[in-house]
Amino acid sequence: MQQDFMQAGRIILSPPKFGLTLDRLCWQLLERHDRHENCCMVGIQSRGALLAEQLYQRLQKLEPSFSWPFGKLDITFYRDDFRQREAPLEAHTTEMDFLVEGRRVILVDDVLYTGRTVQAALTGLQHYGRPDQVELLALVDRRFNRHLPIQCDYTGIQVDALEEAYVRVDWAENGEEGIIRLFANKEEAEK
Repeated sequence: MQQDFMQAGRIILSPPKFGLTLDRLCWQLLERHDRHENCCMVGIQSRGALLAEQLYQRLQKLEPSFSWPFGKLDITFYRDDFRQREAPLEAHTTEMDFLVEGRRVILVDDVLYTGRTVQAALTGLQHYGRPDQVELLALVDRRFNRHLPIQCDYTGIQVDALEEAYVRVDWAENGEEGIIRLFANKEEAEK
């Protein structure tokens, strides 16, 4: 019974709470960066960029004067497993028309797992200058599965699961809100 439940994907954050979590993250950003000076937001392609877009739109609704530079960073060629894959990775487009030199960067990803994606993003950011500070926002923090000493500054939810378990963020069709599911493994999540 338990195994069948995990194969279908257990809901760990439902749509109503998903929206509340996004709002809470926005309020935390506004509270910490109340004057909005010298900040920018960068979403890690592709799933972190979806989250960053939603947060950015919500921030603009909550605070009419909100106007940080916003970008999307493709980390495909910065990954440490780039050449170790059987199939080529799908590259995305980096969309950043600003430098991060001297800025406070809010780096956004949907799930923080081993920390390797964030490491690749930090390497990629260096091509856009040297930021004063980088803060990490993740919707899901899988805190017991870290391979690198990386932690979130802003966390939607924390998930403690077995290493082979897979957490997936599914966005609603309208691009707003969504649902977070926990699967027994990645193969089950891709079915």
